[in-house]
Formats: sequence, C-alpha cells, structure tokens
Amino acid sequence: MVYPPNYNVTMAERLIPAADLSEQISTAGKEASGTGNMKLSLNGALTIGTLDGANVEIREHVGADTFFLFGLTAEEVVERRKDAHHARHAIMDSQKLQDVLQMLAEGRFSPDQPDRYHGVVDRVWHHDYFLVASDFASYDEAQGKVAEAFRNADDWARKAARNTARMGYFSSDRAVRGYMKEIWSTDSAL
Repeated sequence: MVYPPNYNVTMAERLIPAADLSEQISTAGKEASGTGNMKLSLNGALTIGTLDGANVEIREHVGADTFFLFGLTAEEVVERRKDAHHARHAIMDSQKLQDVLQMLAEGRFSPDQPDRYHGVVDRVWHHDYFLVASDFASYDEAQGKVAEAFRNADDWARKAARNTARMGYFSSDRAVRGYMKEIWSTDSAL
C-alpha cells in the first residue's frame, strides 16, 4: 500500500496503470467512490470494496469474480447505527480488531510519538459513524481472498484483462449519449 505525498494528476498517470488492486473502502450509502475507481478498473486493477457509489455499477459490469466485496449494505448501515454501542459489539466480536486497536493504543506504529493514534482508537471505540469496526471482519476476510487470488499470477492477469474489457460500459461516448437522451433530451449533431 502506498500513501504518496502531494498526489496529483501527473502522479496518478503513473500510479493508476501500475496498481494491481483498487481499495474502495467507503461506508455503503455514503457515495464516496467515483471516477478514481473507474480509472483503476479501466487499467486492470481488481477492486476490493463496499457496495457504495460507482462500486455497485462496476461490480455489475466486471463481475463478482474480479471484485472482492466486503462490508455492510446501505440498509444494514442504517440499522446498525440505531445501536449506540455498535462499535463496541463489533470490536468485542473480533480478536484481530482488538489486537489492532491495542497496537495503535500502545504506539506500536509510532514509537517516537506513542500517543499519535489515540484519537483514532477513541473514535473507533466511541464515535464510529463510518462503521469501521463493523466492516473490519468482512474487510479482513476479503483481504484474505485477495491474497489467495494474487498468488496465482496467471489467473490474476486473466481477471485483470477481463476487468478492463468489461469496463467498456463506462466509456465517455456511452456516458455522453446517455446524458443526451436522459438528461438533456437532445440528439447528436452528427
């Protein structure tokens, strides 16, 4: 995983074609994913993601075999938020998540600043609006499937090629024609 500083279009032109996996981890129902995941898919990256935003359409077109689905549905998100202690329940149900939060709290990933991630830990335990804790176990399981699939380089390459080919639906030509008909109610000048 890479977190590049000063990410911009020039950097994206290099990184997007090099990506093997597109991580689209927004909470279902928040519509956070958009053209970035389309660009990654068009360039062959398989997707791990929730049923949110453009992910829904991408999964429909590329197929479930090239999309590693995890997380709650939008309807489940609404229901889960009704329980004020949803995060605590999810954390207590997952030893792995407890271990991760403990390592963050201890400063394992920031030894020079051990309290650096205390705010993250507090938010996950007490103010988890985006249901990170609730999606964690499903995300972890999906990452296991990604790792397993990636071990077979030939199969991964076939899936990446199919993924790119099936993204044709998202071409700008089709999108403009759709806008012309459904939104602008006009015909082509050509």
